[in-house]
Amino acid sequence: MSKFKKKKSGELPAVSTASLPDIVFMLLFFFMVATVMRDDELQIENKLPQANQVEKLAEKKKVVTIYIGKPSPNFQKTYGLTEVVQLGDKIAPVSDVQTFVNTKRNLMDEDDKDAMTVSLKVDQNSQVGILTDVKQELRDAYALKISYTSVEGDPLKNLKN
Repeated sequence: MSKFKKKKSGELPAVSTASLPDIVFMLLFFFMVATVMRDDELQIENKLPQANQVEKLAEKKKVVTIYIGKPSPNFQKTYGLTEVVQLGDKIAPVSDVQTFVNTKRNLMDEDDKDAMTVSLKVDQNSQVGILTDVKQELRDAYALKISYTSVEGDPLKNLKN
């Protein structure tokens, strides 16, 4: 009869790395699905008005967004208390709207240029004057498809008492 010999070396067995690629790909897939790409960092106060006839825009890649409102408290020292226009991630004068829209249009595919829509996200307490100036700049840039962004709700709540 033979005896079984015990190893007395005390070494730990090697860690199996066979499942490591599976774990890496699961993590990669999770972060790709869970990550949200930010659009623009708002530098203005932007409380959208309410409307009861709300419709979503079909394709977001064909939309150029312009924000109008008073600067948020962090930016009031720099830009004051009057309404400003935010183009992308920066506050700009109204005269830059035409250049901004044309630049965005040139970055689009040829098929998407004709279907480009300018989405105006205007604070409900903003004055009409700056909105009119922005719309005139959009006319000069031949950006004639405009949508106004709002939240769904009772439009009568937009009225001040």
